Amino acid sequence: MTDCLRVAIAQLNPTMGDLAGNLALVRKARAEAAAQHADLVVTTELVMTGYPPEDLVLRQAFQDDAAQAVRDLASDTRDSGPAIIVGVPWRVDGGLHNAALLLADGDVAAQVNKFDLPNYGVFDEKRVFTPGSVPVPVEWRGHRLGVMVCEDMWTPVPAKALASAGAEQLIVINGSPYEHDKSDERLALARERVRETGLPLIYANQIGGQDEIVFDGASFVVNADGAVATRLSSWREAVAVTEWEINASSGWTCVAGNVCDVADGLEGVYQAMVTGLRDYVQKNRFPGVVLGLSGGIDSALSAAVAVDALGAENVRCVMMPSVFTSRESLDDAAECASLLGAQLDDVPIVPAIEACDGMLARLFEGKGPDITEENVQARMRGVLLMAVSNKFGHMVLTTGNKSEMSVGYATLYGDMCGGYSVLKDVYKTTVFALSRWRNQHVPEGSLGPSGRVIPENIIVKPPTAELRLDQKDEDSLPPYDVLDDILRCLVEEEMAFDKIVARGHPVDVVARVENLLYIAEYKRRQAPPGVKITRKNFGRDRRYPITNRYRDAQ
Repeated sequence: MTDCLRVAIAQLNPTMGDLAGNLALVRKARAEAAAQHADLVVTTELVMTGYPPEDLVLRQAFQDDAAQAVRDLASDTRDSGPAIIVGVPWRVDGGLHNAALLLADGDVAAQVNKFDLPNYGVFDEKRVFTPGSVPVPVEWRGHRLGVMVCEDMWTPVPAKALASAGAEQLIVINGSPYEHDKSDERLALARERVRETGLPLIYANQIGGQDEIVFDGASFVVNADGAVATRLSSWREAVAVTEWEINASSGWTCVAGNVCDVADGLEGVYQAMVTGLRDYVQKNRFPGVVLGLSGGIDSALSAAVAVDALGAENVRCVMMPSVFTSRESLDDAAECASLLGAQLDDVPIVPAIEACDGMLARLFEGKGPDITEENVQARMRGVLLMAVSNKFGHMVLTTGNKSEMSVGYATLYGDMCGGYSVLKDVYKTTVFALSRWRNQHVPEGSLGPSGRVIPENIIVKPPTAELRLDQKDEDSLPPYDVLDDILRCLVEEEMAFDKIVARGHPVDVVARVENLLYIAEYKRRQAPPGVKITRKNFGRDRRYPITNRYRDAQ
């Protein structure tokens, strides 16, 4: 065993099911690490296939092709380059495991199977994988590596078992999804494992978007004293070589290196939206996006995210005014598109609405105008956006936020029409905060312009759908600061009714919001996917029945 070691952390962005592409990605990372004289490369969870693979991983052909990709990669290690730890679904004795494989000297030198399979929130691993035994150290070139897979770090049993069996350092490969301010929790857990075992820990995390889930990277190394020796950047692919030295009394220590700041708070939320949209569009091979730019704050922020993610040349905005659209909204939309450098087309819906009114006149005779006519406007806009999508190939980007989706303040087959939503898990109050943040910052890696991108008037004016004369959102909903607090209590916290009232909210308001939340479930089931931001998004995290008469409020 040598008294020094160079370990590369490969923080990569694999594409689900692109086995050849992912193999090339890992090979490139290994070559980059070899050029920096690394001895070992640590990649991320299921990097060879993409994560999470859901039921795709149950296909025998998929498993076989993934195994062949691993064998091809293993053959590379016959050279004088570094060994490599990769994540891959691996079948042994009839069980399919979420495995970490050590590839060295042309072969699969060792296998560690994920012990603790998560089955909560976005995770459903017990459905597709067989749990492994408590891990034991991996022998490699005189070293005893304590390898774990993601969730195995979140409880003390695997790390303690590895330490008791003589592991010299802990290595965790991860596909840990982003949640608002989650990075502190990860680091705290890593430090707890370090404190319990007395061993340093390498935490390698994936980056990139996979459907609703995004991964923020921010891989790090924690030494035995709890100090962070190295941290990679958030939201960026990276291959970073860490240097390790051994002392007879204290064991392995990572030499202090570059410690990047974590992009958290509003910056983290914004980067999550950019990453999720960019990868959804690019990995699904859309040429760009099209969205309705109404002059309101939701569509303005969505357009800004799209331009930052894809470039202005790949974002097409459409203004679709009705008789209720104000001059102010027309001007605001035009200014927003100009600030972003995005194309703006004007397609009035007035002729279509008049035609619909004429077609329905006999059927609706004797009935006065109501929400029906409002929904027809929204649905006509959806039809027009889908027409643009079909003609030019751009994916329709929906612009609704979590506050609206929570209480059903959205039109099915209208403004909910589209392929993806960046604001789906973002409350309205956060939309305002993000808009102000973006006007003052240029996100790292942004393809959009610097400076103000959302007109100030869009941020300060009262929100309105403009589907009837003088309409305001607060005509139908509580003020958004009230609504969002109640919704966070109901959705994220699953708080009891009386405890929400105890926060100072009127009983009737809480009861109304709870009822709206439950009865809108059928709409959310038909909504497009969107970036997961909070601890509980609608869809993978929170699965409620559509038919449901239960209410806390009695």
